[in-house]
Amino acid sequence: MDDFNLFDGNAATGTWESTFAALDALIQREVGAIICSCSTFDPVAKKARRIYTNQPEAYPLSGLKEVTPNLWTRQVLDRGQMFVANTLDEIAEVFPDYELIGSLGCGSVVNLPIRLAGSFLGTVNMLHEPGYYTPKTIEKISRLGGAGIIAFCAYNRANKQI
Repeated sequence: MDDFNLFDGNAATGTWESTFAALDALIQREVGAIICSCSTFDPVAKKARRIYTNQPEAYPLSGLKEVTPNLWTRQVLDRGQMFVANTLDEIAEVFPDYELIGSLGCGSVVNLPIRLAGSFLGTVNMLHEPGYYTPKTIEKISRLGGAGIIAFCAYNRANKQI
């Protein structure tokens, strides 16, 4: 059974929480990530909420937090384009918690926006060592959007948001 079939099987029978855990497992098998998290966004209130994390001590699930407009918000939230940074300096330009990111051994990030029928559902956030996300890994990540849609739809359904 391939990795996507394992994910699909869990999504069909699991909870939204286990579906995000299966998405994380799929990401680990396909590309790898030291930190994997998923977030939803309220564009009107300009707030974000972390709904999944594989590093709960460093990145716990959270209530709403402010989203500061910058290059990242324009690229990911406004245009729905993937964000890639492969150095801690690039990360520091858009994320105020760059020191924590670096302390966890990370220096590269990919934020995959998840959209369905023109609606923005959230982001899948992957962080790894500096320089990790090459064109080859980015190509693999771009194929994970469908699994992300399934996970966010499961979350929205369970939380009565669809």
